[in-house]
Amino acid sequence: MAMPNPRSVLTSAPSPPGCSSSSWSAAESMAPAPASPSDGELLRSLHRLARDLSAAAETPAPFLRGALASITRRSKLLAAAFDDLVLCAATGDLPRSASLCLREVLFVLQRFNALATDCAARSRMRLLLHSDEIEEEVRELHQDLATLLDLLPVVELGLAEDVMDLLDLASRQCRRFAPSAQAEQALKARVLSLIQEIEREIVPDRERLQEILEEAGINDPPSCSKEIESLEREIGDRASERWTDAMIALVGLLRYAKCVLFSATPRPSDSRPDPEVDEEGEPPAPPPDFRCPITLDIMRDPVVVASGQTYDRDSISRWFDSGKSTCPKTGQVLTVLELVPNKALKNLIAKWCRENGVAMESSAASRSEPAQAVAANKAALEAARMTASFLVKKLSISFSPDAANRVVHDIRLLSKSGADSRAFVGEAGAVPLLVPLLYSEDAGLQLNAVTALLNLSILEANKKRIMHAEGAVEAVAHIMSAGATWRAKENAAAAVLSLASVHTYRRRLGRNLSIVEKLVHLVRTGPTSTKKDALAALLSLAGERENVGKLVSAGVAQVALSAISEEETAAAVLAALAKRGGAEAIVGIDGAVARLVAEMRRGTEWARENATAALVLLCRRLGARVVMQVMAVPGVEWAIWELMGTGTERARRKAASLGRICRRWAAASAADGERGSVCPAASVVPPAMMAS
Repeated sequence: MAMPNPRSVLTSAPSPPGCSSSSWSAAESMAPAPASPSDGELLRSLHRLARDLSAAAETPAPFLRGALASITRRSKLLAAAFDDLVLCAATGDLPRSASLCLREVLFVLQRFNALATDCAARSRMRLLLHSDEIEEEVRELHQDLATLLDLLPVVELGLAEDVMDLLDLASRQCRRFAPSAQAEQALKARVLSLIQEIEREIVPDRERLQEILEEAGINDPPSCSKEIESLEREIGDRASERWTDAMIALVGLLRYAKCVLFSATPRPSDSRPDPEVDEEGEPPAPPPDFRCPITLDIMRDPVVVASGQTYDRDSISRWFDSGKSTCPKTGQVLTVLELVPNKALKNLIAKWCRENGVAMESSAASRSEPAQAVAANKAALEAARMTASFLVKKLSISFSPDAANRVVHDIRLLSKSGADSRAFVGEAGAVPLLVPLLYSEDAGLQLNAVTALLNLSILEANKKRIMHAEGAVEAVAHIMSAGATWRAKENAAAAVLSLASVHTYRRRLGRNLSIVEKLVHLVRTGPTSTKKDALAALLSLAGERENVGKLVSAGVAQVALSAISEEETAAAVLAALAKRGGAEAIVGIDGAVARLVAEMRRGTEWARENATAALVLLCRRLGARVVMQVMAVPGVEWAIWELMGTGTERARRKAASLGRICRRWAAASAADGERGSVCPAASVVPPAMMAS
């Protein structure tokens, strides 16, 4: 019988995904040929690869055990045979036909290894969806290997009879391999049937769901969490366009199963007093600058708006799409709504995510498209609704702190997963059940409860539910003053910031002296991240004129000045106070003007902009006595001059305004020179500032 040419095995190899066979062949022909290994190197590579494959770990999914275990068994036979072949190479070169054939065997084994490695990296549900394709690929590789082993000139190699028997046995086993995908196809059909039932709003039977997941090898909280993370990553990477809808639905189903079947005690890190240094539990909270000011979530695609502020692209796009044309953080009216990617910040966030094990999609497209698909995926939505309903019902009947903590932890995670999930949790009635838990003496339960409320508050409808829930505002204030951890206090301040984004709630929160005093206390005593959230909340409250009197009385101007060199938001708070009636209180603080000038010279870009705006407002509101203090600060003229040339557009405008104010004061002082009251500062004003 005529045997096929060994080279045909190589040329029949599939082209990489996304490449046509013709383009792959053309690229292959143009690529420089790699240097061929010597026969000795070839045999050592074969022996090493066969040995590694024979010692492969357990298959990643039970339903593929038969197919992948066959690779291990064949490799054990080959590893034993290659032991003798390595000795043959030591005595001289191999016959040319044997060398060519063994190079093709190496290629097939490399494909076996690549397949096994790829399967180990995939989610189990994706493996199940692709099980028929994987089985077919394993079958083709077995046939290729059998052909090559038949072609190997064992007589010319002078192999011992027992070695030839091993190679013959491996060849016959490869030819007999006939994968049976019946069990895999039956499991796959049951999973897809379960998705269809959820689409029809049929709650999955608990025992049936557990049985299906056990067959897939998902039988405890860690394996369920890992599967969810893997599926979400693959959806974001668009790893399987054909099965994207099913994978999205499976994420929702697995979240439901995790709560119903695998609910576990939250990680110990939730109850530790200093989570920032926790290396064994949850990753630390992201740096405040990595979080979007609108959603408070870590930014995946940071962009800069015309005011110089950075937001996540999705959240600021929704803000503009709703008809607003202001900067959410500063309130500045934006004449240009163009979004500029902040690549430097995106790289920093990506690095932080890698170092702390936080999942982050690789691009804006990989995030927004699956998000839209989730919104359109009925099975995923129904699974999220069922999960929310189950958790809230379970919370309502939880009598022990441990049981409540497990449920609230799951609610916290679910409410973080998207707007739809937040809506379902809110609609199910979670808010009134979470509020009393803010007074819990259990640190973990307290943190989970306030974080769940924070996540829920991102949704507009849930803001109303929180603000109208009995005792909710008072409970948040309690956390800010008596929270068991700084993380809990920080999240309570962030919740105030989130709630204050609504005009009417901003007024109501500003009238609550307890809220204001607690925020001021956090700025005075809190660590950096807590201080930043508290200042951001105070900035939002200062957006209402009627709140400013209470803010001033509570000492907001003093704490903002004390933090001005540490937190850029502090300068924005002072500018907001000066704009709406707090100018006198600011100037009444010793050294206030000098510290604003110092921030104008040495602060961040946004801090310099706001410090200059605050100085302009103080000068306009209070007149010459403030201008005199400004001009008395050494180097102020050059600070103004530098900002006019290097600052943001708004900073340049404010610096120009401050320069005009100073010029007028200098001119007035010069006019009074006849009485000997010329200000020395007038003589050092840069020429450009003196120009009309």
